[in-house]
Parts: sequence; structure tokens; C-alpha cells
Amino acid sequence: MDAHFPAPPLSADDLLVLLAVARSGRFTAAGQQLGLNHTTVARRIAALEAQLGGRVLSREGAGWELTPLGSRALAAAEGVERALGRLDGGDTARIGGLIRLSATDGFSGFVAAPAMAALRRTHPEVQLELITGTRQASHQRTGADLEVVVGRPQVRRARAIHLADYALGLYASRDWLREHPAPQDPEELAGQPLVYFIESMLHVDSLDDARRAVPGMQDAVASTNVYVHVDATRGGAGYGLLPAFLADQHEDLVRVLPDEIDERLPYWLIARPEALNQPAIAAFLDALQSRLAEVRPHLLGERQSPAPHFPAPAPPSHRPPASRSPPRAHPRGSAHWDDPE
Repeated sequence: MDAHFPAPPLSADDLLVLLAVARSGRFTAAGQQLGLNHTTVARRIAALEAQLGGRVLSREGAGWELTPLGSRALAAAEGVERALGRLDGGDTARIGGLIRLSATDGFSGFVAAPAMAALRRTHPEVQLELITGTRQASHQRTGADLEVVVGRPQVRRARAIHLADYALGLYASRDWLREHPAPQDPEELAGQPLVYFIESMLHVDSLDDARRAVPGMQDAVASTNVYVHVDATRGGAGYGLLPAFLADQHEDLVRVLPDEIDERLPYWLIARPEALNQPAIAAFLDALQSRLAEVRPHLLGERQSPAPHFPAPAPPSHRPPASRSPPRAHPRGSAHWDDPE
């Protein structure tokens, strides 16, 4: 007579390992979060599959995706996480953990980093790793919990959320404009030096389309980093096609042809649905939304700043008396901005 031994109960630890893999898409990232090595993570997942009698993960490209059985197990894992959170302090339980965000340079510096700084004032155990770059949305949600891209993404098995729009305008330094007359029409920009992305390496349609606003310009300084664009423009390398929220911070930069060159580009957030249930990520997204609400006028270039004013020196015999008030700087009032969506 064969002996039949009861199967051991499901391990809460194994469920939490599955939760970490589901959120990161990779065994190595889950192991780093939990303090386990790759082999231990794989062994825990295998043990869970043996108990459930089926696969909980399937290989998708460079990462892992939940199977239907894995999705049901994930719900149980989230219940374990919530229960542990209640034991650790009830409604006032501390929020902690590592968040990996892939985003553009400008968004990372102007929006994400200040949002995390604000979040850490109340939840100092939350950590953020920023992977910067200007790229299309990844088809595999691996290596990062959240991704922010320019332009509406085409993704599957992920949530895509519109965050905000920002303005892209043409700028030049005040020193440059003293030596080169400001153009009065976009057609006058033909042949002028442009500071922007490397065209052959730019695979973001929205940013590539923005180049159409300045046809005929010649690349002078090209870079994959938007902060290089700003510094090169400030240094007098030519006209920079820059995000208004970065360029408007510098008084030595002047917006050129604001009515004619005003490209609006959208920021989109992409995340695995299961990642959005993670307390640390939910708290970070709240902080992100607060930061976006705070800086929305800056994103859209609505900050008013003095327009360039370069009067020619008066002849000695007609120099104005010292008591006369200096010429009044005119605000950049020619640009008319739409309300954000």
C-alpha cells in the first residue's frame, strides 16, 4: 500500500518572492530587493509552483510575466503583504523599499528627483534609482518598476497613464543675440546652427517631429542629453530647441519666436499593473502628481520673464542724462499659451 503524505502548506515567504518578481520582472532585481541571490529566488518560485501544481511565471523576452495561475497567486501574495503591514504598525506602518524609474533626463531632474525628496521627508525608507535616457517605451517591463517616456506609448500587459504636457521652444543666449540679429520669421532660421538631439540616434517620434518646426537648420551641437543642449545654447553654440521648464530657469537664455515655435509634447507613465499596488510606488506616484501640479505652468512655458533688450549705445552728444529712468524691459507677452489638458 502506497503511503500518501499531505502536501506542506503554502509558504508566505514564497508568495512574497513571487510578488517581488512580478513587480520587477526579473529574478535578479527581486533578489536585490529581498536580499536573496538568483538561485534562492528561482528555488522559491519552483517550490511555489510545486505546491500550486502549475507554472506561475512564463518567460517573455528578457523578463518574466505572470501566468493566469500566477495572477491568482499574486492576489494572495498582496494579501500577505497587507497583513504584514498591519502587524508592523497598523495604518501608520512605515513605507519603504526600492523603486526603479526609467525616465528622460529633464523629467528625472525637474520632476522625479524633487518628488522623491519630498516623499522621503515623510517616508525616509523609500529609495529611488533613476535610469536616465531618451528612448521609446520598452516592450518588456524589466529592470524598472516605472517608465516615463515622451509621446504616447504602444504597450501591452502594462498600464499607460498620461502625466502632463510640456513646451519645447527655441532659445538663444543673450550674448549670441547681441552678435546675431534675432530672426523675425522661422524661414530666417534656414542654415542657422541648431542645438538638439543626435538625429540618427533619436527614436522618439514626438521629439523627431518637433524638428519640423525649425526646417533647414544645421546641427551645431547634438547630444543625447538635454542638459548638454541647455549648456551648449548658453555657451553660444547656436539656437537650442529646449524644454521651456529647463531653459526658462536661466536669465541668460531668451526665447525666440515664441508664437511660431511652440511644440507641445506629452509625458506618459508606463507600469506593470501589479507594481501600482506596491505601497512605496503608490506613495511615489502621489508625490509625482503633487510635483507636476506645482510645476505645470513651468512645464508649459508660462513663466513670464523679461524679453531681450539690446539698445544701441547713444552717441555722446545725445547720451541721456543720468537722472532719466532706464529703458523699461518688456515682458515676453507675445506668446499665448493654452491651458493643459
